[in-house]
Amino acid sequence: MKNKISSKNLLSRRQFLDFCRKAVPTGLLLVTAGAGRAGGPGHSVADPASAGGEGQGTLRPFGMAIDIRKCIGCGRCVNACKIENNVPREPLYFRTWVERYILPAEGEPKVDSPNGGLDGFPEIAESNSVLKSFFVPKLCNHCANPPCVQVCPVGATFQSPDGVVLVDQKYCVGCRYCIQACPYGARYLHPEKLTADKCTFCYHRIKKDLLPACVEVCPTQARVFGEIGSHSSPLWRFIRANATTILKAELNTRPNVFYAGASSEVR
Repeated sequence: MKNKISSKNLLSRRQFLDFCRKAVPTGLLLVTAGAGRAGGPGHSVADPASAGGEGQGTLRPFGMAIDIRKCIGCGRCVNACKIENNVPREPLYFRTWVERYILPAEGEPKVDSPNGGLDGFPEIAESNSVLKSFFVPKLCNHCANPPCVQVCPVGATFQSPDGVVLVDQKYCVGCRYCIQACPYGARYLHPEKLTADKCTFCYHRIKKDLLPACVEVCPTQARVFGEIGSHSSPLWRFIRANATTILKAELNTRPNVFYAGASSEVR
């Protein structure tokens, strides 16, 4: 049983910000910079043999691969996630969402995500000037080196033995430190519970050998889930058969979410 947490152990906002200024000159919370290999800025070629991390127990870590080439932006994954995990229906609250990247013939890429892609996407205006467009599902990356875990002052955010980053709602104090620390923007403060919330890979399902809701409903099988280190896992086979990348590799968070078909514009 966990000991009752004393208020003396909680960091004040002033103490936390002062710590960040002194310890993290780059402005990134407890994230060590590292050079990524091929794949362009912010990307690194994913290797299932080196994925996961120490400190995750003896179990093989879970992970997910997303094949951007197959995603059609239908939003079914977003809707299924909200229903399965009781995510508020209001905009801005998502455990997973879909972004659309629009690459014009001239100028910078444009990214939109109306209502997180829940209701699909409108047609592109002035499509004649667009080189290409594609959809990119996003979610918590369940990093092997998660900054959210490092900044939580009460230990409410933690890693399970199988590598899934979770939030203990009983101990979360709603300080938002983990939300600020996440470089992937994958967390939000639940408007009713006033605690941090995020993707859990549908932990209650995968512990019963069921797929995450978003994976199960995808009509094009753009999402692949499984154990990273198991040769019998569909995820391991997918990563071996496809060139995959991870996002923001330079931060050395070591994500367990991999992307196939992601160009350097994806962040």
